[in-house]
Amino acid sequence: MKDLSKYRNIGIFAHVDAGKTTTTERILKLTGKIHKIGEVHDGAATTDFMEQEQERGITIQSAATTCFWDGYQLNIIDTPGHVDFTIEVYRSLKVLDGGVGVFCGSGGVEPQSETNWRYANDSKVARLIFVNKLDRLGADFYRVVDQIKNILGAKPLVMVLPIGTEAEFVGIVDLLTRKAFVWDDSGEPENFEVLEVPEDMKELVEKYRFELIETAVEQDDDAMEQYLEGNEPDVDTIKACIRKGTRDLVFFPTFCGSAFKNKGVQQVLDAVVAYLPDPTEVPPQPEVDLEGHETGEFAVVDSTKPVRALAFKIMEDRFGALTFTRIYSGTVNKGDTLVNTFTGKNERIGRMVEMHADDRTIVDSAQAGDIVAMVGLKDVRTGHTLADQKNPATLEPMVFPDPVISLAISTKDKAMSEKLGTALGKMVAEDPSFHVEVDQESGETILKGMGELHLDIKVDILRRSHGVAVDVGAPQVAYRETVTRAIEDTYTHKKQTGGSGQFAKIEYTIEPTEPGEGFVFESKIVGGRIPKEFIPAVEKGFKFMKEEGPLCGFPLLDFKVTLTDGGFHAVDSSQMAFETASRAAFRQSMPKAGPQLLEPIMKVDVFVPDANVGDVIGDLNRRRGMVNSQEKGHTNVRIKADVPLSEMFGYIGDLRSATSGRGQFSMEFSNYAPVPRNILEKVQVEVAERKAAKKK
Repeated sequence: MKDLSKYRNIGIFAHVDAGKTTTTERILKLTGKIHKIGEVHDGAATTDFMEQEQERGITIQSAATTCFWDGYQLNIIDTPGHVDFTIEVYRSLKVLDGGVGVFCGSGGVEPQSETNWRYANDSKVARLIFVNKLDRLGADFYRVVDQIKNILGAKPLVMVLPIGTEAEFVGIVDLLTRKAFVWDDSGEPENFEVLEVPEDMKELVEKYRFELIETAVEQDDDAMEQYLEGNEPDVDTIKACIRKGTRDLVFFPTFCGSAFKNKGVQQVLDAVVAYLPDPTEVPPQPEVDLEGHETGEFAVVDSTKPVRALAFKIMEDRFGALTFTRIYSGTVNKGDTLVNTFTGKNERIGRMVEMHADDRTIVDSAQAGDIVAMVGLKDVRTGHTLADQKNPATLEPMVFPDPVISLAISTKDKAMSEKLGTALGKMVAEDPSFHVEVDQESGETILKGMGELHLDIKVDILRRSHGVAVDVGAPQVAYRETVTRAIEDTYTHKKQTGGSGQFAKIEYTIEPTEPGEGFVFESKIVGGRIPKEFIPAVEKGFKFMKEEGPLCGFPLLDFKVTLTDGGFHAVDSSQMAFETASRAAFRQSMPKAGPQLLEPIMKVDVFVPDANVGDVIGDLNRRRGMVNSQEKGHTNVRIKADVPLSEMFGYIGDLRSATSGRGQFSMEFSNYAPVPRNILEKVQVEVAERKAAKKK
């Protein structure tokens, strides 16, 4: 039986280029997992093992690894920072007990930091903060701490202070012990001295130490009472208070250093062990029924309970499909058969492995608290639950955002087309935010994703990893439609062709709902005006038709259909007749309900040098953007704006031209908004042209 108090399941997350992967690399070196450090900029980082990651210097998919520190087992997931791959962060945080949020000492709280922090809040994950890159020009630890308070609304608990800044950064002061850790210039993490606090920092150290202890003792009434009487609790008591406050998300212990220069990483590892929760200290996962409603039961972290395991990531590699799984309760042994509660099918556990990036160690059993990869499962997808056959239950599933951008691809011959189908099947299983459709009229394959980079990487993987040559069309925006006014209408479906006919009459209202409500159906039929067994057929008909709106054929959002009255025939009425009636009713009524075209609006964050602010704002305005704020940083200006996605294609090239290569931006989906009249007409023309081209 493993001692779960010695386990830490943690993720490392941050904005792109804040130094997550470099921090992970230093942790692996310090824990003895690797003996030579690989650098991101050289394309040699352990957890960036995809070709595309090594070339671009970014993390694309989360990578898992296991290492040991001070007798504790750390299961670590290094997640991507780029906004197009936030799905990887979301699903990793969903299964982790703790996290380390890495912030750049000069960049501070950047756009993706906010998104990741929000995901971590939603998943109630305890976190440490590591302010990295303090050796960089413009780095300012205290400014980043203020941003964490003001932008994230979080409470950082400062545990260490930096000694020196930028090029003069040499080490840190531990506030609890009042000891200074100073590293030499060798770059080796072990080469440091423990010294007294520098004379010019003593007053600052005492100020922050007072705040630290005063905040910590609030977590324990006895310690608080003792402290108010003038007796400072011992270090172990203070650490226990910090652990409790961290676990309860009251505050976030905050550290600093330079991962690249190997300064300050040991203190983060010590804090992971000291302050982040073990699997038994995290609130148990709620179990739900097949409709997604909570049952009141929980998956308790206990190796003797029935098995509850959540598949959170599928990855294809040279040995086949790997299903990354977090085991919440019970014990899984090699050769066991579990039931997938989503499909109802049984899955035999052939092999299980512990991952170290793309290397693996075979294990014969795994228990509650473990994160393992299972090899060769057939029908398991992200978010599915594997459970005990005799005592099945489903864990709360994951919810993924809809894609906002699409791309048409085609192959040159039939053999390549078959290869494409196989490759796309594997890629869709790996990434729930990546969708694939086949246009029935043109035969084109449509890829749908979260952004230009997302789809660019997918096409690259198709070509290189799967050897599929594809031609790529221009990106297309995922428009939507809705209705703007309520109407009442009636439709009668009547057909007589010898023998039994078809008859269905429905009276209904159609009305807009609040944004985000989706499609709502309600029946107010009383007195048997329509038999109960026919009412689901009416809902089914409207539900089917909402995928093609009346304006341009885009899916319809946020409307409610209320069935108010109707009629039926004892012989000629059937479910098919009522479904047909509701489909025809949709075509008849939707044009009367004030249909409106909606376009995806993106939250855009742009970082530009001072000299280029006017040009960049002017360009965003020309793109129909609404600038919300400007915030002056140490070395640049951050501009926040809402801009239609259709205007953002190719923006990175224009931004680089306007800022001599110094500007950078990120964007994520915000909401759908009505399009202006001239854009509607333009989209209608484009849709008509595409339809005409397909017919040819």
